[in-house]
Amino acid sequence: MKNLLKVLAATTAVSAVFALPANAADVKPAALIIAQGGLGDGSWNDTANAGFEAGIKATGIEGRAIESKDVVAQGEEIMRRAADSDFGLVISLEWIHGEPMEKLAPDYPDTNWVIMNQTRKGDNVASVLFAEHQGSFLAGALAAQVTSDTSIKGINEAAVIGVIGGVKAPGIDKFIVGYIQGAKAINPDIDVKVAYAESFGDPAKGEQLAKAMFDEGADIVYQVAGGTGIGIIEAAKAEGKYAIGVDTDQDGMAPGSVLTSMIKRVGVATESIVKDYAAGQFPGGQVLEFGLVQNGVALSDMTYTKDMIPAAYLAKVDELKAGIIDGSIEVWDVSASGYPDFYK
Repeated sequence: MKNLLKVLAATTAVSAVFALPANAADVKPAALIIAQGGLGDGSWNDTANAGFEAGIKATGIEGRAIESKDVVAQGEEIMRRAADSDFGLVISLEWIHGEPMEKLAPDYPDTNWVIMNQTRKGDNVASVLFAEHQGSFLAGALAAQVTSDTSIKGINEAAVIGVIGGVKAPGIDKFIVGYIQGAKAINPDIDVKVAYAESFGDPAKGEQLAKAMFDEGADIVYQVAGGTGIGIIEAAKAEGKYAIGVDTDQDGMAPGSVLTSMIKRVGVATESIVKDYAAGQFPGGQVLEFGLVQNGVALSDMTYTKDMIPAAYLAKVDELKAGIIDGSIEVWDVSASGYPDFYK
């Protein structure tokens, strides 16, 4: 691990702490590259990092989270520096890193690489996929039932809901298309408004877009925008409407204003991978899938809203969930099948 204490010190754009204690462990340290939006997003990055830290604590190996001011443009540089620093496990949460990781992996055969939300080749690369489309389908189905039910506070009679993505990309549209399909499974004529913030770290933009949707008749807006989504939730609270959280249970961010959250258990994945790596059982060359069957995605417990949602709506969501699990309902996955006609 020579030069480990000074690696990345010359790169001011990278704000991670790479220095490790002098006592080298038998297992090389692990690194978690934080995606756009950074730590503190209350969503994807924070959830993944919590699982990563849990894995580090459980195994006793060393590990560090890596943040960059421009994690997209500096992706290859960050990953190379991590490998050159003798990190034995490098997990990236940034979708854009998939292609450069696949190219880098052969140059660093002693480094174990992990990419999220896509499949990449390499004997020392593990790909982690989540069935976000399945969980989002359930969120859409719930929203489509709640919208236009004027007996619920803050709901108008129009069958209009919305969804805001961080950027337009297959990894984000996987959520959005699943959400639309779930909503249309309840009401084929529902109007689902779609917008992109072009950022995962701009709460003000998220608030602006959400308020515009509320002004256009939506009363429920799903956020798929990382830190930008904090503004979407704030808008729902300010306007007396509802947001749907993402990745982690965000219901408590604005109690009573977050209808539900589509939980993506990335923390389960990062913890599991760290533990497997520490045990010498890194799943190189494998694709790890986390869907409804594996409890990798789910709707939140709706602690603050469940009592106001009619039992029949929740029963319908459970029915649809069972159908997805037993295969009688197929949810469209844009990452595998492209875009469906109902989205175009």
